[in-house]
Amino acid sequence: MKNYLRLLIVAIVAVFAIGSLTACSSAPSVDVKKYTSVIDVRTPQEYATGHLKGALNIDIEGPDFSTQIQALDKAGSYYIYCHSGNRAGQAITFMQSAGFTGTLTNGGAVEDASSSTGLKIIQN
Repeated sequence: MKNYLRLLIVAIVAVFAIGSLTACSSAPSVDVKKYTSVIDVRTPQEYATGHLKGALNIDIEGPDFSTQIQALDKAGSYYIYCHSGNRAGQAITFMQSAGFTGTLTNGGAVEDASSSTGLKIIQN
């Protein structure tokens, strides 16, 4: 009886573990087709080490950041990422203060953004 009970407990734990793993699949959760552009706000050097395929590089620390951002469609929707999400958040704050009205999404770090969107990380 003890062996049967032990086997039943192990089976229940295994089923729960497998169910938990499949619930955390790496399927993309963000439809990038809904965005006007994907923007990487890291430096050109960081961008060159690996960025999302198709992403624009608009360096938030660059002298022409404001000019490049102002040239974008203010009604557009943008998916923005960086190294950790900090600079993406700063870019979103700037864009909101500049009158952007579309959806502005902080994708966090490049790896997180890749996982969420399904876009591959490529290098130049």
